[in-house]
Amino acid sequence: MKSYRKELWFQVPTRRAFINITGDVEQCLAESGISEGLVLVNAMHITASVFINDDESGLHHDYEKWLEKLAPHEPVSQYRHNVGEDNADAHMKRQIMGREVVVAVTGGRLDFGTWERIFYGEFDGRRKKRVLVKIIGE
Repeated sequence: MKSYRKELWFQVPTRRAFINITGDVEQCLAESGISEGLVLVNAMHITASVFINDDESGLHHDYEKWLEKLAPHEPVSQYRHNVGEDNADAHMKRQIMGREVVVAVTGGRLDFGTWERIFYGEFDGRRKKRVLVKIIGE
């Protein structure tokens, strides 16, 4: 069994963003030489997420509105965590959207459903953060 590891780095200039990283993960898969196995993709920061869904702008807008209702950024004073900080909502948004995804690799390709894509979700941007891609298989 072979193993491959790479870190992808992102620096989002805004507080929040959804970035399609499917192409980056496909590039990692090509570099790995693995044709059958599993890909793990996980955010290595507690205010960021990795998730799978459709790459459709209306859905991204809906996520933004939904997450803000569930864990509003303001007023920052509503969160105990925000003593000296302002990112408690980002921790909660990450918890909702998830830390990682695992995708099957079949025939050297990500074994996706029709509209599935991998996204990096940033909830407290404006600084450099990383995503781990770990591929195991043959």
